[in-house]
Amino acid sequence: FGSRQLGCALLSSPTAAMGDAEYSFSLTTFSPQGKLVQIEYALNAVAAGRPALGIKAKNGVVLATEKKVPSILIDDSSIRKIENVNDGVGAVFAGMPPDFRVILRKSRKRAMEYWQVYKTDMPVYQLTKSAAQLMQEFTQQGGVRPFGVSLMIAGYDDNGPQLFQVDPSGAYFGWKASAIGKNYVNAKSFLEKRYNEDIELEDAIHTAILTLKESFEGAITQDNIEIGIVGEDRKFRVLTPAEVQDYLQEVE
Repeated sequence: FGSRQLGCALLSSPTAAMGDAEYSFSLTTFSPQGKLVQIEYALNAVAAGRPALGIKAKNGVVLATEKKVPSILIDDSSIRKIENVNDGVGAVFAGMPPDFRVILRKSRKRAMEYWQVYKTDMPVYQLTKSAAQLMQEFTQQGGVRPFGVSLMIAGYDDNGPQLFQVDPSGAYFGWKASAIGKNYVNAKSFLEKRYNEDIELEDAIHTAILTLKESFEGAITQDNIEIGIVGEDRKFRVLTPAEVQDYLQEVE
């Protein structure tokens, strides 16, 4: 064979025909199709997670998620999917809970460092950028794997209500409304039909509940969903089960 014929033979071999599969165990090597396959697998982990969503209103932001437990023996009060990052910013995740805890801990540390220097809360965009940078760093070095979570980050600062989504690749975007986790495509389609620019926070909470109900298996109660809100007071908080029950009654 000449070099040209040899090259053609290699390209047509079964090994070359494997495509992305032979790159699936390498985080730092692009496949010929330009993909980092481990990141796609991380997105699959997110898509298998419990649904979560965020909606930005005129006067605040709401986060909502399913909080089903795999066994009746688990104390559901010990499980929280929506957490404060600082006083004015909260986050919800879809995917692997342990990975979320790592990002949450580091984000809280970064927010506290900002407070100690500037004596004010870290802006939502900067906090989101910090979390995204951490997630991106875990896609660019050997010996680690991508985080198996996507985040919805909500807050209220001098720029008004803010809602961001961060994916395992470290990509982040501002959203008016978005969904992550299982059945996220259907949830986004539902939000596109229901969302409008003038929506108030109270209506956004109702829309969030209705969106969860679209794909919810079984009866939806105050114990198996979680809702967090931030308004013009710039204080992010998770609603109590009693408050969630009141909103459930309003949408029935």
